Amino acid sequence: MKIIFAGTPDFAAAHLQALIDSPQHSVIAVYTQPDRPAGRGKKLKASAVKLLAEANSLPVFQPQSLKDPEQQQILADLQADIMVVVAYGLILPQAVLDTPKLGCINVHGSILPRWRGAAPIQRAIEAGDEETGVTIMQMDAGLDTGAMLCISRCPIESTDSSATMYKKLEELGAPALLSTLDKLQDNKALAVVQDDSQSCYAAKIDKSEALIDWSKPAAVLDRQIRAFNPFPAAYTTLGDLRIKVWQAALGPASTQAAGQIISADNSGILVSCGEQSLLLTVIQLPGKSRMPVSEILKSRAELFTAQTLLGN
Repeated sequence: MKIIFAGTPDFAAAHLQALIDSPQHSVIAVYTQPDRPAGRGKKLKASAVKLLAEANSLPVFQPQSLKDPEQQQILADLQADIMVVVAYGLILPQAVLDTPKLGCINVHGSILPRWRGAAPIQRAIEAGDEETGVTIMQMDAGLDTGAMLCISRCPIESTDSSATMYKKLEELGAPALLSTLDKLQDNKALAVVQDDSQSCYAAKIDKSEALIDWSKPAAVLDRQIRAFNPFPAAYTTLGDLRIKVWQAALGPASTQAAGQIISADNSGILVSCGEQSLLLTVIQLPGKSRMPVSEILKSRAELFTAQTLLGN
């Protein structure tokens, strides 16, 4: 099949690579978001999908919007059989959804109809879900509301972060996508309508959510830290210092004040929470790289003495 691919981040690039490697399909064009300023120098940075497309000599289109009739005509002139959308980040108007012969399909990082929206992987971890997965659906005008063509499931382990789940779902999604395309091509795909009554919304992650509130139970904070790794990274404060917390583990019950350091040694920094305690094992001080606590204590142990209160 002649395929238009639309996507932007690394997660999307993994699916594009699978299509490039497939002998049964031909990617005729790639759509990705415009280059964005990044880093301290705010230099324009190409998306992972653009870099991969250019490395494979694929035509790249980067419109600001697909609502423009001129852009819609450019897409129509490609005469694609299908459009595959993976974390593209732009809304596809109905005119675009109707353009390819077989319409547009989307690879979504959740078991729909649970966690429709922008941040399904993070919200599943944050909520304490025991499993997630990849749903491939026929796109319609709604937000992740289209009929489901394929669901692949994956458990969420107690140590999984968004970073590890992205990798797991990449490995799950790519073969599921290829299988779904084969079924569509052979007219053997079965579309299952979503049960809207079972849906919930995965809102876009806001940086303000990353601040750790030590009055919450340790289990809630553990999920927050894992959900926001790598972005936006959960953090706490110590005086004027903003300390990112990358990894933690549940600790024992505590009667000390929430946010108070119970102990700090090579195993980590044990902090009292609203319920139980949390052992911080990998953190990052301002201007430094993330490091195991055991390494940080070699030079900055005075910051983390017992009874010190975090979050002040």
